[in-house]
Amino acid sequence: MTTTLQFRPQCSDFDAYTALKLVQGEADWVGLRFVEELTHRRTVRNARPENNSVGLERGVMLEAMVEGAIGYAATSDLSRQGMIEAVQRAVRLARLCAKHCQFRVSWQERPASRGRYISPRRLGLDSLSLAELTDQLVRACRILKVSDQIVSTSADATLVECTSRYVTSSGTDIDQQWLLVAQHFSATAQNGSEIQQRSMNGPVARCRQAGLEFFDFSAIHSECERVGREAVELLDAENCPNENLDLILAPDQMLLQIHESIGHPLELDRILGDERNYAGWSFVKPEDFGKLRYGSPLLNVTFDPTVEGEFASYAFDDCGNPAKREYLIKDGVLLRGLGSLESQARLRLPGVASFRASSWNRAPIDRMANINVEAGGSSLEDMISSIEKGVYMQANISWSIDDYRNKFQFGCEYARMIEHGRLTRVLKNPNYRGMTVPFWNSLAAVGNHDTWEVYGSRFCGKGEPSQIIRVGHAAPPCLFRKVDVFGGSQ
Repeated sequence: MTTTLQFRPQCSDFDAYTALKLVQGEADWVGLRFVEELTHRRTVRNARPENNSVGLERGVMLEAMVEGAIGYAATSDLSRQGMIEAVQRAVRLARLCAKHCQFRVSWQERPASRGRYISPRRLGLDSLSLAELTDQLVRACRILKVSDQIVSTSADATLVECTSRYVTSSGTDIDQQWLLVAQHFSATAQNGSEIQQRSMNGPVARCRQAGLEFFDFSAIHSECERVGREAVELLDAENCPNENLDLILAPDQMLLQIHESIGHPLELDRILGDERNYAGWSFVKPEDFGKLRYGSPLLNVTFDPTVEGEFASYAFDDCGNPAKREYLIKDGVLLRGLGSLESQARLRLPGVASFRASSWNRAPIDRMANINVEAGGSSLEDMISSIEKGVYMQANISWSIDDYRNKFQFGCEYARMIEHGRLTRVLKNPNYRGMTVPFWNSLAAVGNHDTWEVYGSRFCGKGEPSQIIRVGHAAPPCLFRKVDVFGGSQ
C-alpha cells in the first residue's frame, strides 16, 4: 500500500456555529475561533531520514465582552461542558478587567464580517507518496555533498494544513483554510578550523502558501549543487573588508532587513508601550505618522495580504477585519502602522488588518503579515555597474537589533566583491551595520519587477505567552550607499 502525504488522524467533527449558540448569552458579545492544524515534518540529515512525524492540534478560543472589556479563554475540550466552562472563564476575566480598563472596546473593534479564504494550490498532498518525498530529500543531501569538505548536509520539508472558523454573536462568520509549505536545504563545509555554511536562501526563507508544486525537485536538486559548491568556495575566500562601502542586498537578505527594521518598529502595541518587556518597543512615535521620512523617495513598503502564494496571505484578521493592500511607507514617508482596531483607536491612527493569533490557545495581538518592498526600476546589472567599490550580500545567517529597533547588525552567508562595476571575488563572513532611518535613507536603487522575489518565515516571535507566527516578505535587490560593512576579523 502506498502512503501519500494526505494522511490524516481521525477526530470528531466540531460545529462552531452550534457551539456559539450554546455560549453567546453569557456576555454582552461572544466570539469563538476554532483552529485545527495538521503538521507534517520530514527531515533528512547526511542522506539519512531523521524526522518523519505528523502532529495534530485543535481547539477553541472564546472571547467574551463585558462592560467594554474582553476576556479570553482557550480550551481543547470541545464538548458542551468544555465550551461552557471556557466562556465562563472568559467572562470572569472580562469582569475583572472592566474595573481597570484604559480603553473600552465596542462592536466597532469587532466588525461583523462574513467570508471565506482558501490558499492557492495546484498539486494536493495526495500527489506524492511519503516514500517519494523521503527519496527526493535523501537525493538532495547527496547532491549537496559536492566534495569531502562537505561535512554535513540537511534537507527539510514542512507541510501544514490549517483551518480557522471564526463566528461571533454579532454575525461574523469567517472560514479560512491554508496549505502552508516550507523547505530548507543546507551544506556545511570544513577545512581544519575553518567552518562555513551555505543554504538555499538562508535558514527560514523558503515558505509559501502552495501545494506540492512548490517542491519542484528538478530545480531544487540543481540549486543544491550550487549551494554545496558555494559552501566549499567560502572555505578559501577572503574575509569581507572592514570599510564604508556601497552595499547591494539580495532579496533573501532584504527579508530580514524588512522584518526587523520596518515590520517590528511599526507594530502599534510597541509604539503604545504594551510590548516592552519581552521583545522591546519602538523608536517610532505616534506623531511620526504622515511626517517621518523613513527612507529615501525610492522606498515604497506595503502591507499586502492579497499576494497569491505569499506565506501570510489571508482575507480577514483574527477580529474579523477585512484585509487589503495598504501602503505603510510611500515615497519614503511613514503612513501607517500594524495593529488591531483597538490599537488604531487608542492611537487615533490608521492601520491595517493585522490582529493575529498564532494558534487556538493564543489571543490575537498586533503582528506583521506580508510586508513587502515594492519593485523599483533598476536591473541588478544596472546596480552593480553603478558601483566603483562595494559588496553584494546574500542570505541571512545572523542578526542583532536593539530594543527600540534602531541600531542593527546583520550577517550573511555569502558575498561577492563589486569592483569597477562588476562582481569579482567571493567574500566570507560578510556583515553590515547601521541605524534604521539613516540606512533606509541611503537607499539609492530598487530592483525592478523581474528581480522581485517572495520569501517568508515561520518563526516571528513575540508576546507573553510567546507566540510564533508566520510572516511573508517580498522584495527586489536594493542598493544602499556608504554602509559600514565588516568581516570575521571584527
